[in-house]
Amino acid sequence: MRSWIQWLLLAAILIVAATLRWTGLDWDDYNHFHPDERYITWVATTIEWPDSLQAVLNPKQSTFNPYYWPPGAESAGIVLDQDQPRKFAYGHVPLYLGVAATRIVERIGPALQGLFPAAWLLTRDILNARGEVEFNHLLPVTRALTGLVDLLLILILFLIGRRMFNAAVGLLAAAFLALNVMHIQLAHFFAVDPYLALFVALALYFMIRTVTASGEGLRWRAFHCPPATCNLLLASLFIGLAVGSKFSAIMLFLPLILAIWLSGKADRWLLLITSGLVAFLVFAISNPYTLLDLGCEALSPVTQLGPITIPARDWRSCYLQNIFTQGAMVRGTSDLGFTRQYAGTWPFFYPIEMQLRWGMGWLLGLLAFAGFAWAIWQGINYAAQRINARSLGSDEAISPQGDASLVLLAWTLPFFLITAGFYVKFMRYLLPVTPFLMLYGAALLWQIRSRTIRYLAAGAVLAVTGTLAISFVNIYDSDHPYNIASRWVYTNVEPGTLIASEQWDDSLPASMLVDGQSRRRAEYKNEQLTWLTYPDQRDTEQRLAQNLDLLQRAEYVTVLTNRVYGVVPRQPDRFPLSSQFHQLLFDGDLGYEPVFTNTRTPNLMGVHLKPDSFSWPDVQPPAMVESYLAGLPGISGGRFDESFTVYDQPLVTIFKNVEGKTAAEMGQYFNGE
Repeated sequence: MRSWIQWLLLAAILIVAATLRWTGLDWDDYNHFHPDERYITWVATTIEWPDSLQAVLNPKQSTFNPYYWPPGAESAGIVLDQDQPRKFAYGHVPLYLGVAATRIVERIGPALQGLFPAAWLLTRDILNARGEVEFNHLLPVTRALTGLVDLLLILILFLIGRRMFNAAVGLLAAAFLALNVMHIQLAHFFAVDPYLALFVALALYFMIRTVTASGEGLRWRAFHCPPATCNLLLASLFIGLAVGSKFSAIMLFLPLILAIWLSGKADRWLLLITSGLVAFLVFAISNPYTLLDLGCEALSPVTQLGPITIPARDWRSCYLQNIFTQGAMVRGTSDLGFTRQYAGTWPFFYPIEMQLRWGMGWLLGLLAFAGFAWAIWQGINYAAQRINARSLGSDEAISPQGDASLVLLAWTLPFFLITAGFYVKFMRYLLPVTPFLMLYGAALLWQIRSRTIRYLAAGAVLAVTGTLAISFVNIYDSDHPYNIASRWVYTNVEPGTLIASEQWDDSLPASMLVDGQSRRRAEYKNEQLTWLTYPDQRDTEQRLAQNLDLLQRAEYVTVLTNRVYGVVPRQPDRFPLSSQFHQLLFDGDLGYEPVFTNTRTPNLMGVHLKPDSFSWPDVQPPAMVESYLAGLPGISGGRFDESFTVYDQPLVTIFKNVEGKTAAEMGQYFNGE
């Protein structure tokens, strides 16, 4: 395939990918409905260029330190903590890049606004023609930046595919990734995983260049840097940035060590030490407070976070504290409400199922995982041949492409085995390997000898996956259910009314403009039901009485997601009393009736792909909700990972207290032990 045709096709793929990723950046009208994104943005408002080097080196004074609220921290329109530690469990690199992009736009935005139509999202939101405060302006800029990061990932995947296989495989893999629903969704959030995936891909690309002996354009003559050394230094640089985005990238040292060994260089140990030092220096420079902030308070053997007990250690380092806490979470040794959905889920099978149902779609997903199995088998065979040839003193069985496949497998296989084996199995955790699953799927498909069948198969996968991608992006054509529900509250509920919400969820209404008038969440009283907080021996009659007292006093109850009713009813042994609540609420036994429901689902030409919120927990929905969902023509996509719907496509229901039952009357419906 001629070079200009390759780049023309790649440009078309990138245009499609950009359209899918930059459509709907205002998916929540910038109301910060993604809690992780909300927290990162909150921290970002305090990140400023320090006044001096002395300020940089003082963790409790520096405006660069994400682990500490600086003294005097202020940002228009929001309340910030000051002069105290903060829990920041993410890498510095995405945070700094997001803040830097926002600062650049703040500088150049006013000069560019007049060049584009005022109604464009670019002008109105990214260039901030509306004059939004920093907390709100950060969202469109950083979401657009995340989309750009994912576009760069597609480009790098093409380069890897072209080098390891051929241009056609690289283009097909890039097209698969461009249409991957999980990547499209995550590109709409200011989150760390897309940055991690990009830096992982860049690191692996330069490792692959090392073993394929290609250094064109990378010989730094002024420094007398040979191609292999240059490639390894660049790989190490991106390893540092990857670990600086998320600690799980530490596993990149496995393919790095293998690439150095396969390179055949006599000075392997020197290369390994040098590469490690470069990676560490880049990490330290881009994440300075992982080393500088050693002021976290000493923790006892366990940490008590409200009702939740988390094992901990006296690390003193804020960074190590965060790593340990996150490690406890993913292994399931810390008991958190938003991770209990994984009770009873199978390692490996559940992550694959979620990718097949929602992340990639069935056709692309089956091809991708079949390609992964094929690549593992090919890698085992090549490794055996290589070892045998070496033992005989021959180099005939050694292939640069074969070595590259081993390097790539040294990342994808261990990362998948470890990550998919966790107790916590958020779909986004597989983002650093899904690009390479796209590559393996494309390579496997290209093994079909018949050109006609090969092109028909590729076309079928692209058509089906493209349909899923377009249907997913179409959810952003309608307003976020929280916004619609909030306007309903402002219109139908008197200010001062007590509205009960569920813990681990947001509460309604969101602050917004309604008919040109500013309305605030604070106009309404809010208290939280705590059904997901106290499992096992804590799910007692006393806790039940506290929640029933709230239900007696409240006039409305909001059920904004399946975070609670999708989990608690599935675990009656852990929640013997509260596991009964939602079915009683839905059936009307507690004196509440649904008065509002809304959602948005992937759709195309009026046909909806509907997540099934109720079958897995074996809960019968309220008749109103059942009727509403039946009125959306389409098919059920089956069960889903909570993290796939909870941010941008939740099913919202509001219940009204129509009978005014007492706590005692409601309590009669609960079967105590």
